[in-house]
Amino acid sequence: MMGTVAQRRPNIWQQETLIPLLGSGVGDCRGRWDGSGSVNTRRHGSPNSHRDFGSSISLTIHYVLTYIPVHTKQIRRWTFVIMAAMAYVCPPNAMLAATTRAGPQILTQDVDLFYRVYDAAGGHPSEAQLQHDYIDAGSDGLHQFAKLRNLSGETLAQALSKHPEVYSGAKRCAAALDGVHRRLAIALGKLGEIYPEAKYPPVTILIGRDSTGGTTSAAGVLIGLETLCSSNWMEPNIEDRFVHLIAHEYAHVQQPVAQTEDPNITVLLASEVEGGAEFIAELTSGSVSNTQLPVWTKGREKEIETAFAADEDKTDMSNWLYNDHGTPEKPGDLGYWVGYRIVKSYYQHAPDKRAALRDIIQVRNARAFLAGSGWYPGILLQ
Repeated sequence: MMGTVAQRRPNIWQQETLIPLLGSGVGDCRGRWDGSGSVNTRRHGSPNSHRDFGSSISLTIHYVLTYIPVHTKQIRRWTFVIMAAMAYVCPPNAMLAATTRAGPQILTQDVDLFYRVYDAAGGHPSEAQLQHDYIDAGSDGLHQFAKLRNLSGETLAQALSKHPEVYSGAKRCAAALDGVHRRLAIALGKLGEIYPEAKYPPVTILIGRDSTGGTTSAAGVLIGLETLCSSNWMEPNIEDRFVHLIAHEYAHVQQPVAQTEDPNITVLLASEVEGGAEFIAELTSGSVSNTQLPVWTKGREKEIETAFAADEDKTDMSNWLYNDHGTPEKPGDLGYWVGYRIVKSYYQHAPDKRAALRDIIQVRNARAFLAGSGWYPGILLQ
């Protein structure tokens, strides 16, 4: 209609880079103006004028990026104008927060590379092709994964020969990666909001030898697309499955205990670490990664958790963690679920939620954490 402005969707670059970056920066400034005494240290004008100006910037950003077509040649111009306005009104630490909270790199090029090699060979690439054209030509994350998980042209060719359906079927998940990328940028951005100390190494999604769906390393979070894609006992929606699992693994990057190998770690501490990652995944992405466990355990909470309490000081994980996904009648990995319930109880009982989240991430004393949680077998949680 005449007299109205037709709304348009921002392009991918605007959605995933410019809007989050500028929006978070203005949000930081407005948060300082609205809530802290530091507004009195401003160089220009009064606190109220800054608040009004900050709101105007926020509205201007929204209008420009939503209603005005911004082409490639205009991107630098608009970025400069808006960032200059933010620099005028924002303190330096808020500008820094805007850039550091842009989130991690989410790298998917190894998946594209694998399927180029795979398709060119009619689904039957040789060991040499897989080694030279895929692994050697891949990303730093893929090279790190190859060292950690014994991935080579030989072992990958063996996996392809043994389970060809896994690799042909994984194409459906490769097709969902654009949506996964968009949602992860939002979810991992939330992590920085609730935990300002968050580290942001890259996320690399790749093709492995069907040995793991997700792991962490010095290269960041490494996701085996083919394994996660075939894990059909998990969340049935492919995008949800990837986003929630990667959010879980990204929480492990933040946890000091998860970065160490302790052969004497107890069932309780290991479950608190895994449960903490599940809880953080829920806060940031909207759900835990093991969505099957609340369903499979319903009505048996007290029975399962009473058995857990009897084993919590043991160092033998085999009954509770890393023991396969199991079945609805006999679920596996129940330590994830019990640990999540302990962590959630801790968070719900804590008056200071930000401090509680820090305790969850940095947990080391399993007994003290359990005592502070108020958890008991069969507890009812909101």
